[in-house]
Amino acid sequence: MRVRKLTFAALAVAATLSLTACNDEELTGQGDPSAASTVSPSGGSGSDGSEKAGGQQDTGSGSESGSGGGGGAEKCRTDDLNISATDGTISGDTEGTVVVEFKNLGGKDCVLAAYAGVDLKTSAGSLSAERTGQEADTVVLKDGESTFFGVGYPMNDSGGSGVSVSALLVTPPNETKSFSVEWPSSNTLPVTDGSGSSVKVGPMGSAGQGGAS
Repeated sequence: MRVRKLTFAALAVAATLSLTACNDEELTGQGDPSAASTVSPSGGSGSDGSEKAGGQQDTGSGSESGSGGGGGAEKCRTDDLNISATDGTISGDTEGTVVVEFKNLGGKDCVLAAYAGVDLKTSAGSLSAERTGQEADTVVLKDGESTFFGVGYPMNDSGGSGVSVSALLVTPPNETKSFSVEWPSSNTLPVTDGSGSSVKVGPMGSAGQGGAS
């Protein structure tokens, strides 16, 4: 009788151990947890989203190029540009034109976005040119090359002396530093009542070399 009791006890212990092993396997996810697949936040394997193609890290700063894209080129800075102006008025025109040239001397390509700022220094004080409203694209200015835009103004035909202009104060797009350029024309502006600017500035590339487009 004692032998039979020991045998039953041994069988009961073995059954208990078998059930415990099965329950442990179910609780651990039914398999090797190291085999589970992982997905990174960027959607790729093993990347934390902080690297771009080629191993370059995205610092969040970016370049200050215009909306038309510049292939990573930065904005054109005033100190890297040779800024000049010529008289582009065509004989017989009712309005005068000054053509402003931006030549890139910075040693690398740069971006000019849309419009430059232009102020006229006149005998009646400072006069800001208004944008023409023409569609304005971003210009990628290659090293050593130039782009041109026009400044249109009404010519004085009153017979009086009118308002004389001595200089243009030109500010490249997205810049705060201006450059003073001598007024290249002998024409004067008509005297106005100050109700608005009659001087208009066109976007980058709106004039050809030596004249209006």
